[in-house]
Formats: sequence, C-alpha cells, structure tokens
Amino acid sequence: MDNEQKKTISRRDFFKLAGTAGLFTAGLAACRDGRNAVSASGKGPTGQMTLRTHPKTGDRVSLLGFGMMRLPSVGGRSAREGNEAIDQEMVNGLVDYALKHGVNYFDTSPAYCRGMSEKATGIALARHPRDRYFIATKLSNFAPATWTREASIAMYRRSLTDLQADYIDYYLLHGIGMGGGMEEYEKRYVDNGVLDFLLEERAAGRIRHLGFSYHGDIAVFDRLLAEHDKYRWDFVQIQLNYLDWKYAKQINPRNTDAEYLYNELAKRRIPAVIMEPLLGGRLSNVPDGIVAMLKQREPEQSVASWAFRFAGSFPDVLTVLSGMTRMEHLQDNLRTYSPLKPLSDDEFAFLQQAADRMMQFDTIPCNDCKYCMPCPYGIDIPAILLHYNKCLNEGNIPESSQDENYRRARRAYLIGYDRSVPKLRQASHCIGCNQCSPHCPQRIDIPAELRRIDHFVERLKQDNR
Repeated sequence: MDNEQKKTISRRDFFKLAGTAGLFTAGLAACRDGRNAVSASGKGPTGQMTLRTHPKTGDRVSLLGFGMMRLPSVGGRSAREGNEAIDQEMVNGLVDYALKHGVNYFDTSPAYCRGMSEKATGIALARHPRDRYFIATKLSNFAPATWTREASIAMYRRSLTDLQADYIDYYLLHGIGMGGGMEEYEKRYVDNGVLDFLLEERAAGRIRHLGFSYHGDIAVFDRLLAEHDKYRWDFVQIQLNYLDWKYAKQINPRNTDAEYLYNELAKRRIPAVIMEPLLGGRLSNVPDGIVAMLKQREPEQSVASWAFRFAGSFPDVLTVLSGMTRMEHLQDNLRTYSPLKPLSDDEFAFLQQAADRMMQFDTIPCNDCKYCMPCPYGIDIPAILLHYNKCLNEGNIPESSQDENYRRARRAYLIGYDRSVPKLRQASHCIGCNQCSPHCPQRIDIPAELRRIDHFVERLKQDNR
C-alpha cells in the first residue's frame, strides 16, 4: 500500500481490516488466562476478553478499559457528585471482578472524583500482582497555579504515591486543546519544560507510554501529530462514538469529527484510546424511537452495547474506556467485549442511520463530565442539562400549549425537574458569571443554555391550564 492509500481509512477499508485476518494482524485475540466464568447472577460474560496488542511494546491490553471517573460513593451514587466518600469496598469488588474477567487497563486522573480517584484506584489495584494490570493517569494541571514546572512535577509524583506505583504504564497530557487552546498548551507543558521532563521519565522507564488526551482546538491536535517524529507519541486518547463519527462538528462547530481524529492517528500507526463511547450516557439514553430501532434489530443487545461495539470495531483502537459505577454496567460491557463481535458493513451503516435520526433532536451535547463543576453559586449544571435532554428524548418538551400531550409533558418536565435538581441548584440561580464554559470539553455556552432552560421552565409554570 502506497503512502497516499495509507492516509485515510475509508469505511469499506475499515471493514476489510476488521475481518478475521486483519483483526489478528492488529493484535486482536482472546484472553489466554483461562475461560471467564459466568457471574453468580448469570449476567456475566461467557467468553474471553478481546485483547489488542500495543505495536511498540507488545502490551496485551483489554479492549474494555475501566474508567475510574465515576466510582461509587458510600451513598450509592457516583463519587463525582455531592460530598460523599468513595465506597472503597465496592470499588475493590468492581476491580476484582474486572480483573477476573480479563480487564487489565485502569484509567484515572488527579482530577477525578474530587481528587480521590487515584488513591481509591491505588488501594484496589495494589491488592493484585503489578504485572496483571496497566495503570493510566494524567497530568491534570488545568489550574494556572499548577502550570509551573515545580507544581506540575509535584502532581506527577503525587500520582505515583497515590497509585502505590513505581511506574505508570500510560501517562497523558490531560485535555489538550481545552480552554485557551494553543497558548494554554504551551504554558502547561512546553514553556515550563514539563514535556521535556516527561520525556526523560519515559526514557528512565518510570513512564512506559506517553500520550495525550484531546478536547477542542483542532490546531493543537494537528500540531502535536506534526511533532510525532520529535515526541514519538505512544498513544492518543480521543472521543469516538457513532454520533461524533460524522456529526461532532455539526453539533458544535468547535469540535472535530471522530472520523478525522481516528484516521489521522491510524495513518501514523498511533494506537487510539477511546473516551466517551456513550457520550456521557447519551447513547444509552437515546430517544424512544431510536431504542425501538435498535431493539428491533437486536432484541437481546442493550442499547449501550451498540455504541461499545462501534468504538471497539476499529482495528487501531487499543482500548475503549467506560466509567462504570455499578456491577450491571461492568457485566454488560464485559459481555460486549468477551469477545467482541465486530460490526459488519451493514451494521455500521445502520448505526449511521441511527445517528442521522438522533441529529433531528436538539439535545444539548453535555457528557456529564462535570468539568464545569463546582459552580460558585451552587447550580447543578449537568443535572439541569441532562434532565432537559432526557425530556426531549422522551417527547416531554412541548413547543406549544396547543400540543396534544401538552399537559402530560408539562407535568413530567416540572415534576422531574424538582426531583432531579434541588430548587436552590436550578437554572434560575445562574448569574451568568461564565466560570463554567471555559472548562467544558464540548464548548457548550452554559450560561446561555441555563437561561434558555430557565425561561422554558418559567413558561411551563405560568401556563398551568
């Protein structure tokens, strides 16, 4: 294949590569550590975890990666919410179950779970032999106070301590392209010499693979790939799912379609780590008509499994991250990847049809990442946006009081709003300070959306016919 042919992987090329021979060439194979057992509930996987091989180091990485962003709290919710402590016993149980069933990639950050994720991850993993798992974490130096060389290096070393590790398998520059774009990237990593320091750490073996996670400004992504000969990126983390494949830029002009991101990595043979395969849960809570469409095609598959199969079917994907709070999430994802049944050409086209239909819904592209939080005025931004999306998907956003289902939809929205978001944390309390928007990976104009939702809610309240 000449260089011109290598530049872009078309949809048909993708499926040729994803055939049986291509998948084994890419390093896809079943786990050889023994057949996975079915869980006591009968909901566990019955096959073997699909593995991918890192082309540089030969690491055999599970196609399902455990994202430690949504760890359970003692109150049963995600520890990203409220002020509850992480339920360490439950985390240990999830990690044990994941390891037993072939998952060996665990992704965390100093910023996750209000700064508690790395410690909880370290406690859970340190109970197992170090060669059974790969740790991924990030230099999450978002705040200007952490942009100095000293503060950034201190964050890196604290990660090693909290993770109870002598080395980190996969280390990332976190959120490249967010906020201030190129200028911010240079201040966080280049001007202070931190990237040079990390390269030295990789040469010393304390970092085994060095990469970055990308959000936002495509100029930064393109620059870092243009400098691949200099930095030799070992992997790159991107957002990829069947909605963002062709529609990310249409959803938000400042985003980039996943098709472009993936192909740019693939032609350089840089393994891709996938985040947001479910778009923060949006692809597991799709409109009712899309649910019916997916269930008619595969009645036994979960809605979420379609998204995970899509992300995992690309041959240069190393692992697909999922933030799993509950055991049923873990078990469903294990069934999808134990082993993976790659999408056929027809199924790929079917999901693109589903994406086409989803684009008819004017949902807000919130992924519930909570980077916008905490709000200095106590507003629960993600809960407000996600409730709006949920009602939109369910047909409970009446455009006019003349709508046939107006009274039912009005009641469903208002009651659900009060149940989902305490009154003191609702959109009416937004003063438009805009401290949130610069941190949003999806570049949502959050104050504008909150004003729009508040006006909608007030209209519903006043029209009580």
